[in-house]
Amino acid sequence: MSNLAAGDAQLFEDTFTITEHDQSKYDRVARIVATSTDNQTTMSLDINTELFPIRPGVNVEVLLATSLSLDGNKDEEEEKGWRHVRGESTLADMYDYVCYGKIYKFEDGDGQTIRAYISFGGLLMQIEGPYKKLTPLRVENAYLLIKK
Repeated sequence: MSNLAAGDAQLFEDTFTITEHDQSKYDRVARIVATSTDNQTTMSLDINTELFPIRPGVNVEVLLATSLSLDGNKDEEEEKGWRHVRGESTLADMYDYVCYGKIYKFEDGDGQTIRAYISFGGLLMQIEGPYKKLTPLRVENAYLLIKK
C-alpha cells in the first residue's frame, strides 16, 4: 500500500486486471469484473464509461478511502462534498475516476472470505476477498479512486 493517505483513511488498495466488460443494459454504464493481480480478490463495478472508458485486459489501481486529504484527515470542507475541498492537492488529483458512496452490506463467503457491497449513487460495487485484506472495510461513507 502507498503511504499517500495516513492513518485510517486508506481502507483498501489493490491492482486489478479487468476480465469482463458488459455495457448491454445502459448506454453510458458498464459493469466490469476484475481480479486482483495476486488472484485473491475479485470485484464487480458499475462504471460510467463516458468518464472512464475501460476494456478487458487493462490493469487499474483501486483505492477505497474515507478522506481525500493527503494527510488522511477529514476537514470540515470535505464533509460538504469532495468537490469543495480547499484549493490544495488531494488524492483525487492523482486518480482518473473518483466516486463517493457508502459501504452498506457485508456477507460471509466460504468462511475464509468476505463480500462487501458499496453504492456510489446507484452505481454498485461488490468486492470479495480474504478477511485479512478486507478487514478495514466497515459500514461508512467512502471514496472510490481508480487510475490506469
